[in-house]
Amino acid sequence: MIINSRSIHNFRKFTDLLILNFAFIAAGIMAQSADILLERNFIFILLAIENLVWLAASNPLKIYEDFYTRSASVHSTIIFKSVLLILITDVLFLFLFKENLFTRNFIFINTSLTFVLIIFKEIVFRVLQKKYRKKDISLRKILIIGAGELGCEFKDFLLSNPSFGYSFTGFLDDFENSADVLGKTEVLEETIASKNIDDVVIALPVTQYSQLDSLMKICDRKAVKSYIIPDYSKLHSNKFKINLFGNFPVITVRNNPLEEIQWRWLKRTVDILFSGLAAVFILWWLLPVISILIRISSKGPAFFIQERVGFNNQIFKCYKFRTMNLAASADKNSDKPVTDDDDRITKIGKILRKTNLDEIPQFINVLKGDMSIVGPRPHAIPFQNAYSGIVDEIRLRHRVLPGITGWAQIHGLRGDVDDEEEKKIRTKKRIEYDIWYIENWSIWLDFQIIFETVWQVFTGRNTGN
Repeated sequence: MIINSRSIHNFRKFTDLLILNFAFIAAGIMAQSADILLERNFIFILLAIENLVWLAASNPLKIYEDFYTRSASVHSTIIFKSVLLILITDVLFLFLFKENLFTRNFIFINTSLTFVLIIFKEIVFRVLQKKYRKKDISLRKILIIGAGELGCEFKDFLLSNPSFGYSFTGFLDDFENSADVLGKTEVLEETIASKNIDDVVIALPVTQYSQLDSLMKICDRKAVKSYIIPDYSKLHSNKFKINLFGNFPVITVRNNPLEEIQWRWLKRTVDILFSGLAAVFILWWLLPVISILIRISSKGPAFFIQERVGFNNQIFKCYKFRTMNLAASADKNSDKPVTDDDDRITKIGKILRKTNLDEIPQFINVLKGDMSIVGPRPHAIPFQNAYSGIVDEIRLRHRVLPGITGWAQIHGLRGDVDDEEEKKIRTKKRIEYDIWYIENWSIWLDFQIIFETVWQVFTGRNTGN
């Protein structure tokens, strides 16, 4: 019996909906009584809405993507987010209908029971699925045409993800020769018959695309599924999206979720809320206190205002507390890196930099719309020019607003070093992390970065410029 990944996907979705409905009815009975549940049968409208919300959320939250490659904590977090949506749905519905019986107890039991049962189901399913796969009775036999880099990468992916339900049979290739190569592409038809192949994956380089038509015709004639993996090996991105340009399928090489207006509005709303709360509870008293300490400890202004490169390569004035002596601060075109033991840093500056309090004035930049809470750190113009000679893709960072903190920063890629080779390595890595953040942005990722930044500040691990 063959069970493919789509069947598993549908089975998991179906069982989750069963659990969702069971938890709702059980919570209705446990919170009040079965009689009240039946008397107020309008509440079943809420149950229908819950089902729709769960189904609608399953794709954007990626609930049913293969979870064998995820850690238990990550998968549990995804389920928690989904159940949180159910909780919000319950609260809004009961509030709008002024329901006074199905309230706190019902919501608590419903969401808790849903979360626990789905987690338990996923654990059981994982154990059973692994046991089932070990018997090797549900695997589809797959043949890969092309034993080059692309084909080998796909083979490794299949071997490391047995949950997809495939057994690798071998390669066909006209040029490569290895133990896994069964023959040339001309023996495709015979190989499908002799090896009982279920699926064929074509992973040929662009130079051999002229064979596609004949290979696919053979697959059709033998009634096996055929898939084509486009040769992306020459494209410096791992985030692709296929769209229609009229009637033409086109590949978007660089994905950017923040190009969609709804996500830009959501991110901007979060920025304003965070910055507003910071202004009300922190900035109104902290800014004057630190300003006074800076003026007392060294001559010069409290703020360091520097032109930096922002969204769409636009130049803006970035605000920071001054942490260096007046002479060093006056030289705003210097590209000399600032290290922890730099003698240009003042006594109060060392404290500000260690605690990241020197970045606090950038909340003003966020409120002005020059920056976001989370995003690639903005470069000063001299550093931008220097880094441009190291990384060609540096301008990709400017497709979003720069941030006070970012994905690169929480991974320790803050500031520069004196050693030129180490500087190049860190620069390339930092920009690589920035581009990854842009292509994989989500509001949850922003929250993760914010929480991690706060944690690192309190533990003294997050320092730099």
